[in-house]
Amino acid sequence: MSMPSLPGDGTREAARRWLIHLRIADVPRVRTLFTHHPRYADLTPVQYAEGLEWLRRTDLVSPSGRPAVNVGEGLSLSSTAVPHVLWNAEDEERRRATGTAGESCLLALLRQAGMASVEHVSAVSDAFGFDIAATTPLDEHLHLEVKATTDPTRLVVHLSRHESDVMGADPRWVMGAVLVGRDGAALNVATVSRSWLLSAIPQDRSQRGTWESVRLAVPPEALKPGLIMEGGKSVLPGGSCAMPGVWGMTEREVASA
Repeated sequence: MSMPSLPGDGTREAARRWLIHLRIADVPRVRTLFTHHPRYADLTPVQYAEGLEWLRRTDLVSPSGRPAVNVGEGLSLSSTAVPHVLWNAEDEERRRATGTAGESCLLALLRQAGMASVEHVSAVSDAFGFDIAATTPLDEHLHLEVKATTDPTRLVVHLSRHESDVMGADPRWVMGAVLVGRDGAALNVATVSRSWLLSAIPQDRSQRGTWESVRLAVPPEALKPGLIMEGGKSVLPGGSCAMPGVWGMTEREVASA
């Protein structure tokens, strides 16, 4: 990734600070830090504003305020130092497309399985804390949070604090994982263990700080083949979740599927 033309030293230092602090806080909170903390008073509000504007203009910060690179505390943002890339628009779009495909797959599979009702609630609002609400012919309810991947060797999921809170309060909440093929179809479906999720999520250590999102690498032993409701009832079948890889498939098998 080549660095764009650089602004003045003060604005460049302001941009470096934005990149560091935006990894752990949003734009309004970081701006407040720069405005009120004496440690950052060596630069002016104008320089901080220009630094953020330059980062956005050069796509080093996403429109939502997410940093695209990791410069670290000791690295100068200069033309001779290329920082580690954390985010880019192409990867973000690819992840979004994979997630959408996973949700579409499970919506279709649940309807084909004869569920009495299937609703794509996350298309209406993220406030539900899950993606799909389904009801069996026996009036059993399923609240399904969908995580999708195209990688047959591992399953990495991102869980928001809100999703975690809903999981803890709602016994109908289930995390379903989908391995998506090149054509957008589901190659495998699995259920992520609720007990493993509860053991893996972080705990707040004080009232002064709370976690908002967590990245979890799900081990093979935390996956059960198929889609299984809390209580053990199977809703959808699934393939093996044994090694090699958490999905029991190699990259070559996925490519040829």
